[in-house]
Amino acid sequence: MVSILTSMGQNKCTGYLAPLDFELDLKKELTLLGIAILETHGRLFLCEGEAQDVVFAQDTWHDVEKVEYSSISNAAEALRTRAGRWSHYSINNHRRAELVLDKIPSVKIKRYNFLDPIPQTSIGVFSLLSESQMLVSPKTNCPLPFGEIQFNEDKINPPSRAYLKLWELFTLYNIRPLAGQRVIDVGSCPGGWTWVLQTVGCHVVSVDKAPLDPKIAALPNIEFLKESAFGLRPQHIGKLDWFFSDIICYPDKLLELVTRFRDSGLVDNFACTIKFQAPTDFETMFKLKAIPGSRIVHLSCNKHEVTWINLKNNS
Repeated sequence: MVSILTSMGQNKCTGYLAPLDFELDLKKELTLLGIAILETHGRLFLCEGEAQDVVFAQDTWHDVEKVEYSSISNAAEALRTRAGRWSHYSINNHRRAELVLDKIPSVKIKRYNFLDPIPQTSIGVFSLLSESQMLVSPKTNCPLPFGEIQFNEDKINPPSRAYLKLWELFTLYNIRPLAGQRVIDVGSCPGGWTWVLQTVGCHVVSVDKAPLDPKIAALPNIEFLKESAFGLRPQHIGKLDWFFSDIICYPDKLLELVTRFRDSGLVDNFACTIKFQAPTDFETMFKLKAIPGSRIVHLSCNKHEVTWINLKNNS
């Protein structure tokens, strides 16, 4: 069996999987980062070099190879020697790939409850290019297939589906405040994020010019301020463990707002949605990403937006 590096002579090849319908954003980001694109297969971009931190990659495939195989059993054998658990990303020969998947330890797509434990071991992924050649990556960034998490949703309590963004951040990424911490949620109406933060035991300062949904406003440990987030001054709010924002605004306005609170020294951690118009504001996104302690991810629940995380302990 011959293993052929996709990069045609390069030492490493990496695969970046775009979120659904965001292939153009991933292509633009790769270009801006100077990452050479070798091949594309739908949402999958095969690129030269080691894996880099790419925001519009829903998942990243490491050490990608093109592997020749002679039969379904032969393909399964090749995969078993490379990793212990596998997922399949369908490109071609779909039925044949299913037969391969039946012969190897595979990761089933399942629905999770909020704060369920997530598997910690890495998974491999493969795709059949033809009846004799497949793409193989023995390791991906996310322990779930395609970098996505699906939840058993709460269709009764939250006033909007925006709550799923925090569910994903807290569950899949294990980034969340502790019970008893004081947090702010700006642009909070109708209260989806405020509801999540209250359910994990936080004292929530909830800020918006529009009122919260009455059933959210009635919950304990929520202090509602009816005012514009952009008129807030950190010294008037006091010490905060976390600053949360799902506010609808241009990225540069969000940068101004979080810079004001960060420079005050009164906030330890941030988790904010960066919402884009067309075209995507990569310039501001990169400025936020460059702030020490920062990370930006495209959550499964994000649409034309990404989530900026800034943690004090990572500075």
